[in-house]
Amino acid sequence: MQTLESLKSIFKDRIFKIPDYQRGYAWQKRQLKDFWEDIVNLPIERFHYTGLLSLKQVPKTDYEGENWTAERWLIKDRAFRPFHIVDGQQRLTTFVIFINEVLNLIKSIPENEGRPETDIYIGTFSIKQIKEEYLVVHMPPQFLVNTYKFGYEKDNPSFKYLRHKILGEPDGGSITETFYTLNLENARQFFKENLENYYKTYGLSELEALFRKVTQNLMFNLHEIEDDFDVFVAFETMNNRGKKLSNLELLKNRLIYLTTLYEPYEITEDERAILRSEINDAWKDVYYQLGRNKKNPLSDDDFLVAHWIMYFQYTRQKGDDYIKFLLEEKFTPQNVFNKSEVKLDGITAITELRDQDAEEGPEENETEERSVMRAKLAPKEISDYVKSLQSAAVHWFNSFNPLNNPDLTPEEQLWLDRLNRIGIAYFRPLVVASYIRADISTASRVKLFKEIERFIFIAFRVGRALSTYRNSEYYRLTKQLRSGDISVDEICNTLRERIDEWLSPETAFDFQPFKAYIGRHYKNGGGFYWWNGLHYFLYEYETEMVMQNGNQKIDWNLFVKSEKDKVSIEHIYPQTPVNDYWKNAFSGYTDKQKKLLTGSLGNLLPLSRSKNSSMQNDSFHDKKYAPGKSHKGYTDGSHSEIEVAAYPEWNANMILERGIKLLDFMERRWNIKFESDDSKKEMLFLDFM
Repeated sequence: MQTLESLKSIFKDRIFKIPDYQRGYAWQKRQLKDFWEDIVNLPIERFHYTGLLSLKQVPKTDYEGENWTAERWLIKDRAFRPFHIVDGQQRLTTFVIFINEVLNLIKSIPENEGRPETDIYIGTFSIKQIKEEYLVVHMPPQFLVNTYKFGYEKDNPSFKYLRHKILGEPDGGSITETFYTLNLENARQFFKENLENYYKTYGLSELEALFRKVTQNLMFNLHEIEDDFDVFVAFETMNNRGKKLSNLELLKNRLIYLTTLYEPYEITEDERAILRSEINDAWKDVYYQLGRNKKNPLSDDDFLVAHWIMYFQYTRQKGDDYIKFLLEEKFTPQNVFNKSEVKLDGITAITELRDQDAEEGPEENETEERSVMRAKLAPKEISDYVKSLQSAAVHWFNSFNPLNNPDLTPEEQLWLDRLNRIGIAYFRPLVVASYIRADISTASRVKLFKEIERFIFIAFRVGRALSTYRNSEYYRLTKQLRSGDISVDEICNTLRERIDEWLSPETAFDFQPFKAYIGRHYKNGGGFYWWNGLHYFLYEYETEMVMQNGNQKIDWNLFVKSEKDKVSIEHIYPQTPVNDYWKNAFSGYTDKQKKLLTGSLGNLLPLSRSKNSSMQNDSFHDKKYAPGKSHKGYTDGSHSEIEVAAYPEWNANMILERGIKLLDFMERRWNIKFESDDSKKEMLFLDFM
């Protein structure tokens, strides 16, 4: 049955809940902006088709359960009909937030301050009436129960957040925030700001017009799904419109769907309920961890890929190979429908068939063979998988957010931070797998992190290997580590063996690929300044001096931040040396040699505070002391700046001397060896000196 209805009509005599197989609120700024512009630009006399709203009426056996306690009085006493939202929850959630912010704004207008909601009107309806129509009804006569016209069926952090943080119900207590609650808050803030600006520009009458357009002019194609229609399949197909479902969201729906397909002889109703609860709990925890850092929410699909690598056998084909395996090979209805006969004997058979044999009772020594039909995908496989997903989520979060993390030791924080700064590449699943294994010690874990960091620096930052170099091998080792088939020491040995392709005790470090890479940058005007490992390398050099002298002077986040016309790494001898000091100091070199000196490693200095690029042409003396300047001089800067400030002058010899000093640091920090100082001069592009 399909009809066109307005929001006002849809909310009349209906209660809506989002079922547990649904995702949370996923709309972000782009969808909110489109929604806002549609409303603002819609003429007041026009109707606008808003899309399909698919509903499934909740049967009496369901709404008489504990999940509908607060709504049951409306259903029984006032003939409201309860519905699950199969498709359209993103739009309905947005409408609810929008309406609530309109009401909040109108209540805050000076002439309405202090007035009861029964005396504040939008058109012919009071705010109290509007709230009861779209948001919340208080159960008489005690008014202890708040019944929400729109909410979530299960114990979901989003519902508590919606009630207390969005709709303003007091005394929320502790509220778990997730990836989805962050979206709810962002939507509230978006409408709050835009409605305030709209009111200031156009006045109260136009604000009321917006409300009328939303509630009366936007038309839904309302579709009620019949009992015999598969709502889980409908959810997967319908929700691919609008903001596409993530693979993690699709997987949750699929797993819950599969729990409904097992025959009664395979799983009891209590076991079915427990398995469904395990899935919901796992996804609740996963989305809590993904949204835990509000400034940097984590990708749900990235997490799902990483867990797939840890849990299943990695295959190197296409980028979407993992989700095809999960949804088309592993967790499929066919694997539940396809049964095979499993023979049991002795006490196992007696236990399995206890229901059938309960009346007779087994003989003590009975060993008669029995057989049962088993699905190819056992319920326990689903249970084990979701528990693994749940346990991995916190370690996934910790790997991205190690600093000041109470779950991690100081050494773990230090090395995980290094891995994030250098670019952890494809090793994050391996790092997480090391935490899933309870028998791996902190010392072993730190040893692994050190070897990974060294591998990344030598293979990728200096050796110039392709970004996919050996990734299949380490993905396989990740699964083996999680399942206990390999030790941390064995993986560390493998990492060291692979690095021997660049260096070994018998031969010196082969820097020719790196030299060719820097040479290409020189041709384009950058030299070492464009090396993608420069920030990390100079920061690590600075860190070594911090370990000796204390007082960290460079903030990594500011150090790597790109600001227009500002630099955080300075060319001591500038790229445009028009100052007389520089002309005199480098007068004996050709233009080509000057470019090589300018872009050489020893001429690049990490600053404690970024400064305008126009100031780089100052003389060396002015750079050291910065007389009359708004920025700090080298003498009051980073440890590296202070070290450079100790030089009386700056010329080609100083650039070479400092460059070799930096390569000496590279040797001891990453345990590599150059053949000689001449080879270092060659790598620095200063072998003409």
